[in-house]
Amino acid sequence: MILGVVALTIPLLTGLAPACATTGPLAVAQPYATVDGQVRAGAVRIFTDFTERQTITQDDPEPGDMFGSALATGDFDDDGCTDLAVGASEEDEGPLNGADGHGVVEILFGLTDRKVVKLPGSGGDRFGAALAAGDLDGDGDDELAIGAPGGGSVYVYGQGSKLRRIKNEGGSVTDQFGEALTTGDFDGNGTDELVIGAPGANLIRQGEGTVTLVGKGGRRLLYSQETYGIDGLSESWDAFGAALASGDFNADGRDDLAIGVPGEGLSSLQRAGDYGEGAVDVIYGSPGGLRPAGAEAWTQNTLAGEAVMYDRFGTSLAAGDLNGDGDDELVVGVPGENAVQVLPGTKTGGLTKNHNLLIPGPKDAEFGAAVTVIDGHLVVGAPTRGEVVVYRGSVKKGSYPGVNKNGRKLAEGDGLFGFGLS
Repeated sequence: MILGVVALTIPLLTGLAPACATTGPLAVAQPYATVDGQVRAGAVRIFTDFTERQTITQDDPEPGDMFGSALATGDFDDDGCTDLAVGASEEDEGPLNGADGHGVVEILFGLTDRKVVKLPGSGGDRFGAALAAGDLDGDGDDELAIGAPGGGSVYVYGQGSKLRRIKNEGGSVTDQFGEALTTGDFDGNGTDELVIGAPGANLIRQGEGTVTLVGKGGRRLLYSQETYGIDGLSESWDAFGAALASGDFNADGRDDLAIGVPGEGLSSLQRAGDYGEGAVDVIYGSPGGLRPAGAEAWTQNTLAGEAVMYDRFGTSLAAGDLNGDGDDELVVGVPGENAVQVLPGTKTGGLTKNHNLLIPGPKDAEFGAAVTVIDGHLVVGAPTRGEVVVYRGSVKKGSYPGVNKNGRKLAEGDGLFGFGLS
């Protein structure tokens, strides 16, 4: 379905960051920030070369907009420089009175001009609750996928001035279709596919979760813990698909997919509705696309640390080459434990538990609620403490994480600073 889109190009009024920085830019969300007296209006702080350059807010902030509810970076205009997309999922025309927002997205081109993308109509769609960038049509520039889980849809922006709607088929609004997004070239053909998480979806259990891959021509493939080859059993409230990340963990030239299952229970003591210890499922790419038959399941039962209920291992995910050997490492957020786990990638078999690293953070900080990799360095958000920490990567080829436990606090702030990173 093709929908019209309202778009305005507005020059930024704040100090400008360099259009193409050496490292970054890194965007840090602060969605509960008070702006011009408007509580929870939201802000995004921009860092280049790990130096703070500017703070971005909406021109007309309103209470509860949550500007910064989601972030994504990509090259949307094919100029070779990084552009930034920012979601404000609770933006609405008029007071919300406790209801979900309709949502809006702003795209900042080279951090010098912005375009406001609005979804026609009204309602609690939460347009902009999740964002992902990727070249979905092979034309050389990135498209932007925009999650609207309150409306059970994902929209693709980037071809002219139209939005393409991808609707949840046969599901309900409670599926949270579009709550998590990623893109990746899983078959190595040069064009990215879109992956959509629906962590509240019901197949045979309530809230078990599903993941949908949307490929060329709109072809769809559905994955769950009931899919042959994917480890584990579907259980109520597993939230399979609550987080997604793609990276090349075995350096074969094709992306692989990591799927967070933060509600996964590893103990018989877990009760319905309890957060579990958590797990991450990894499906490797192949010339034919994702290959579930060779999937892996990772938990802290086999890694450094101890699996404990409410750890929520897999709440956030990121992939990137932290040790400079050409394959990506997988970073797993464990905010219930206030920790981050790093699994090394290898050219001889993908991810390995050899030298896996558990990085502890401060208590009661939700450390690991957001993670990203910027130019070979790990960045971790601790939003309830309002801190962002950087762990510098270093070259060490083989099954090594590339980082150690010694990080440097990049910045701090209020308003859930560190809620999102890109």
